[in-house]
Amino acid sequence: MSLGDDNDGFGGGGVGGSGQTRTRLPEGGSGDIYGGARRPPARSSRSLITVVGVVVLLIAAIAFANRGGTSADADTTGTSSNTPGKPAPTAATGVRPVTGNNGGIPTGFARDEQGAQSAASNYAVPLGSAEMFDTSRRHEIVDTVYDPDIAAARQGDLDKVYSDKGFLTRIGLQEDGKAPSGLTFISRVIPVGSKIENYSSDQATVAVWYASLFGLAGEGSQNPVSESWYTTTYQLRWVNGDWKVTDFDQKDGPVPVGRDQAASSAEEMAGAVDQFGGFTYAR
Repeated sequence: MSLGDDNDGFGGGGVGGSGQTRTRLPEGGSGDIYGGARRPPARSSRSLITVVGVVVLLIAAIAFANRGGTSADADTTGTSSNTPGKPAPTAATGVRPVTGNNGGIPTGFARDEQGAQSAASNYAVPLGSAEMFDTSRRHEIVDTVYDPDIAAARQGDLDKVYSDKGFLTRIGLQEDGKAPSGLTFISRVIPVGSKIENYSSDQATVAVWYASLFGLAGEGSQNPVSESWYTTTYQLRWVNGDWKVTDFDQKDGPVPVGRDQAASSAEEMAGAVDQFGGFTYAR
């Protein structure tokens, strides 16, 4: 495990809904919706019934093709069974997202590859949040996401890091872990993808790629909010009906090319944090 001591090294200590698809058939006009020549006028009720039947079948076929995959046509990673080796898309897979939570953290993930990826991605968010700098909230987060067998020991390690005066000073926080007056502390993790490195029914290794926002927003900030990219690989174990973290390792990147965009003002950045809430994630 690498806790790191850089400004945003804690960025990775570091939900799904349903949709509808409307199918619009081509306008009738004088042409045939099947791409053929003009049809002659109907000559009997039988021909009319035949045309109606074909249209109904066409609509049904299109609707079937456009609907989301289900557990019957997708494997446990969310990848279509006919595309082995490809990454699972971050799209609806037909598997219901978790409904349970503990202190706002999703829990109760499925005992399969998709469930392990979802757990790692969801856990990355609170582990990389500003709440980790609050002692009581940090303890709640660790108790929720870590394996109970190691949570107590990990609490002690993290308490030492997050209460280190030298570390807090370097990132611009006060000794109690709070931002100075007039400034807003930002620490957010935004997962953009995950993949299974190893999997069994009791253990899983999941890599989560994410962007991290870290710094102090506000006039006079000496540590303005910056963006970084990391990949954190989580070791998970199936414990008491859920996936729990046992260890993790963080590395830089992959880092995309930055666009030529002007940085927002300190006031605008601070306002964005107050106006835009963070997300939890599930595959």
